[in-house]
Amino acid sequence: MNLLAQGDLVSLAERVPGYASENPVLVAGVVVGLVVLAGGGTALYRYLTRSPVSRLRSVLADYDAVTVLMHPNPDPDAMSSALAVDQLAAAGGTDARLCYSGEIRRPENRAFETVLDLDFDRVESAGEINTEAVVLVDHNEPRGFPGAEKIEPVAVIDHHPGGGTGAAFTDVRTDMGACATIFAEYFEELEWDFFEVDVALTDGGVDTGDVPEEAMPSHVATGLIYGIQSDTRSLTNGCSAADFAAAAYLYRGIDSDLLNRIANPQVDAEVLDVKSRAISEREVRSPYGFADVGEVSNTDAIPQAADELETLEGVSAVVVIGEKEGTIRIAGRSRDDRVHIGRAIEAVVGDIPMAEGGGHARMGGGKVSIDHMDGLGPSEGVSKADLREQLFEAMAGER
Repeated sequence: MNLLAQGDLVSLAERVPGYASENPVLVAGVVVGLVVLAGGGTALYRYLTRSPVSRLRSVLADYDAVTVLMHPNPDPDAMSSALAVDQLAAAGGTDARLCYSGEIRRPENRAFETVLDLDFDRVESAGEINTEAVVLVDHNEPRGFPGAEKIEPVAVIDHHPGGGTGAAFTDVRTDMGACATIFAEYFEELEWDFFEVDVALTDGGVDTGDVPEEAMPSHVATGLIYGIQSDTRSLTNGCSAADFAAAAYLYRGIDSDLLNRIANPQVDAEVLDVKSRAISEREVRSPYGFADVGEVSNTDAIPQAADELETLEGVSAVVVIGEKEGTIRIAGRSRDDRVHIGRAIEAVVGDIPMAEGGGHARMGGGKVSIDHMDGLGPSEGVSKADLREQLFEAMAGER
């Protein structure tokens, strides 16, 4: 008698992260071992040898409707990835509701939503998610709203570090510069072509007319390529060969006018003020920089100030902090192969209760409650001056 039924094997396989492309030898070994164990595990073998996009489409097709959840304050990478899931779901007859829980604030993020005439829903609690299935894009653990910790996504597609997985499908590739790259690979593998859409005439939807059933509208291709550009600083930072290949594939289908309007929005006056404060208040201990920009009303100005400081000659890694409503926001950037800025920030805030921090080698961030910095909870507290010193130490590899 088989130790595992074929149905059990498929159920087990649905919970295996999508690492087949990254670890083919390991996965092959697992497949062979389980097939031998089961004595008849052809179902498992067929499942694990299917491409990630084929498995994702099967998961989506199991539901009449899904909620696609972006991280709380979605950027172009998250928004374009949500659009991609919508396209894949619609091709299989599944409705998709695209949601986020925070705000869309940065000028290019607002321009992305407005120029592409997108229809996103803002949710304030888990109770407002009214579908059985939830798909996470560009993050791998639900966060940012009451009840988020109780959500069990059926699928996760992401490029950030983290331990979150989907109950039925997981494709997390931390070597990719953008989540949009993963989706571009999906569409290219499916051999989807492109068709032009006049966003101004869609009125919230796209009339495909005589367009082939599986083809990508130009505004989605434009969104995906800008998602890649924004997360890799126009393919100059933290990107891989796959990001270039994805951009080359998408380029055939973009609307250059839409792309220009998204990439060159008007700049909020506060962003300029915060950048000015970061420059004037900067402290540089070559090759590392730090700035405290004080109180801000627009927290997205902080990472933009970090982007600005990183361009200073002689600075290869920088951290900028600012404060809003009792919380210190941290943004870090690095062009220095010796400084993994996400880990550096994580190391500094790790001992502060309720603090968050982390990110990629080139880009990281975090937030810390002022009350907890002052010693609330099981810690002795840390001053802003101490935080600055610890950040310099972390950038120098001393923590």
